[in-house]
Amino acid sequence: MPAPVTRFDFKTAVSDKRLVGLWRMLTGFRLAYLGAVVGVGVAAVLQTGNALLLRYLVDDVLGQGRFDHILLLIGLGFVALALGQGTLSFLSGALTARTSEGIARRLRNYLYDHIQRMSFTYHDHMETGELIQRATSDVDAVRRFFADQAINAGHIVLLFVINFVALWSLNARLALLSVVVVPLIMVVSVFFFKKVMKAYEAFQEQEAKLSTTLQENLTGVRVVKAFARQAYEQEKFEQDNWEQYQRGRRLLTFHSLFWPSSDILCSFQMVGAFLAGALMAINGTISVGTYLAAVRMIVWLIWPMRNLGRLIVQMSTGMVSYMRVVKLIKEEREPLDAGIYRPSGNVRGEIVFRDVCFEYDNGDSAVLKGISFRGEPGQAVALLGSTGSGKTSLVNLLPRFYEYTGGSLTLDGVELREYPRHYLRQQIGIVEQEPFLFSRTIRENITYGVGRDVSDEEVEAAARMAAIHDVVVSFPDGYNTLVGEKGITLSGGQKQRVAIARTLLKDPRILILDDATSSVDTETEGEIREALERLMEGRTTFIIAHRIQSVMNADLILVLDQGRIVQRGTHDELMAQEGIYRRIYDMQARIEDELEQELTEHASKVWEIPETWEEIWEDETKEEELAYVAL
Repeated sequence: MPAPVTRFDFKTAVSDKRLVGLWRMLTGFRLAYLGAVVGVGVAAVLQTGNALLLRYLVDDVLGQGRFDHILLLIGLGFVALALGQGTLSFLSGALTARTSEGIARRLRNYLYDHIQRMSFTYHDHMETGELIQRATSDVDAVRRFFADQAINAGHIVLLFVINFVALWSLNARLALLSVVVVPLIMVVSVFFFKKVMKAYEAFQEQEAKLSTTLQENLTGVRVVKAFARQAYEQEKFEQDNWEQYQRGRRLLTFHSLFWPSSDILCSFQMVGAFLAGALMAINGTISVGTYLAAVRMIVWLIWPMRNLGRLIVQMSTGMVSYMRVVKLIKEEREPLDAGIYRPSGNVRGEIVFRDVCFEYDNGDSAVLKGISFRGEPGQAVALLGSTGSGKTSLVNLLPRFYEYTGGSLTLDGVELREYPRHYLRQQIGIVEQEPFLFSRTIRENITYGVGRDVSDEEVEAAARMAAIHDVVVSFPDGYNTLVGEKGITLSGGQKQRVAIARTLLKDPRILILDDATSSVDTETEGEIREALERLMEGRTTFIIAHRIQSVMNADLILVLDQGRIVQRGTHDELMAQEGIYRRIYDMQARIEDELEQELTEHASKVWEIPETWEEIWEDETKEEELAYVAL
């Protein structure tokens, strides 16, 4: 049997007709699944053969008084039928498992890759918990559809058809009387199918919301503890959990209503069919052997139909999950390789903004308005401004995380839109305010953005330039030290320097420093700034900062306010004119002077403490001496 298709474009499986889409998902596994269906079909024939062999034993052997070797042959026949049925059921189960697990594995891989390739705009408005729910719970529901529901539905239909034909061959009237209630069971099943589908979809949506709440709480657990908001978060979770309980109870209510109704119908049908068959046997219409065979066939007609109703109801969950997964698959990926200009080497780093405007997809208001400036190769451009002034939005245009909506933005004289995103992001390095470290070794984190084999010497050289090498070698496992989730085993400054080493090893031509020193202490800031200065050498650098000290040495400083450039120039030029820059400088200088004065006063008070304690000690000693003399 050929190897299954491990890579499959699930966009080709997208269809508004759910069954058509699910059939397309079987691509690469259809032969195995067909083999499973054939296996359950032949097993159903062998099961009916048991009943016919029983009829022959009762009517033609025992009824005729034959007790010769034929009994041994019939006994061997029962054993052979049982072995054949068991073997085929096993093979069918194995092929079904191979198919369902293969489809689930392939779908999970596809969704994982697909989600990574979605645009930043999509991730901005999509909840993380919803994506996790679709990539896990919904994929598992699709797996169960192929592993249990679809194959069992096929088995039941084949079992019904084979036994109905066999029973018809024994007695047509009894066969018809045995399936009177089947249409009613199907109507009830379809009714509950629609109800369960709506209830399950609501249940999945709420479960995704609950997953989002849990994920956010775990991610922000330090904030929750810092502000002592455990009770608030518990109450919020309980509200979402209560809604989940309500929707789950509604879903189970439909299931619990279906079972009694289907059981009652099937029980009445079975008793009626048994009674009709017994009357026929008493009247001599059918033989005893035929009646016994008919009883077994009736059981295999009625109870499978009851289970078919159950499967129809359960298949609604697979249908809903399929549509939820398809909705995600339908989202367009970010075209990483789209671009007509593909340079052979690295860029020089000349960046020119000409009347650039930008607004997010929600279209509430323009975030950037008429931005114009030139950044020369190797030049440091600093962006200063209040929160929400557009600094981060501006630099996010450079790697094409978002597309500018107006004006012109060129890199080395070529419109930025003409560069493939993948190429641009290879040329740009980003050091964020709060760098993300993966739960891997320090070495793996440093080499993450390179995309090639890296020697230990290169890793250590980058770590030395980032002033983190001595820290790393002090760990027992050195560069093989595992870093906890988000790097929590490292201090803020250490994480920042690992991120700088990662960027140094990537060796980008354009550098973006997004407030890279704002969340560390003064001493650590000095170490990081020295590492950043080595990183910035020969690279066009964009520096986002709130503190003047971080941008004073920049070749060009842009002061942004409400999406516009309100001031530009060097530090000396901006200090020579009235404006936001000078006000920020004076304010920060005044705060630092006041802080330094407070620290000086505090230090002097601390140094006075020993003298005070000495005086107290002398007084206490004198009191003890006087008390001793008095005694």
